Amino acid sequence: MKTVQNSLTTMTQMILPNDTNPLGNLLGGKLMHWIDIAAALSARKHSGKVCVTASVDEISFIEPIKLGDTVILQALVNRVFTTSLEIGVKVFREDPINDTRKHTASAYLTFVAIDNYGRPVKVAPIKTETEEEQRRYEEAEVRRRRRLETREHMESMRAQPLKSDSTSS
Repeated sequence: MKTVQNSLTTMTQMILPNDTNPLGNLLGGKLMHWIDIAAALSARKHSGKVCVTASVDEISFIEPIKLGDTVILQALVNRVFTTSLEIGVKVFREDPINDTRKHTASAYLTFVAIDNYGRPVKVAPIKTETEEEQRRYEEAEVRRRRRLETREHMESMRAQPLKSDSTSS
């Protein structure tokens, strides 16, 4: 059984002009792309399988990342379900001029491990070793329940016929 720390993946990026908006801040979509890659690498590291993004539960942008900053993304497996894994990603920015480091974003993503035919495969459980890892493990179950309830609600909404607007002529 692998530990949470075995899944730790760290990515580092330097923010260049092509990565920024007119304000000199990192584009949110670029950061989302990097978060997805870091999470996929963490999921693969734990499962030993190709893992595909199933959902992005939450991305919180806490403060902007500026041109010239260094971005560090740290991804860990929070919990393993049968064929899926929840990955938590924390994003930090380092200002090399002022020698500061700040937490700038967080995200939770779910990945599914697949075989060579694209079918989901079972993933080995993960072992928590610290109180923090256990807290994240338990919180992942809450997010999973919420995600499944939302999916069920959306499916029932899709099954209902569309109603016409009675106020239009």
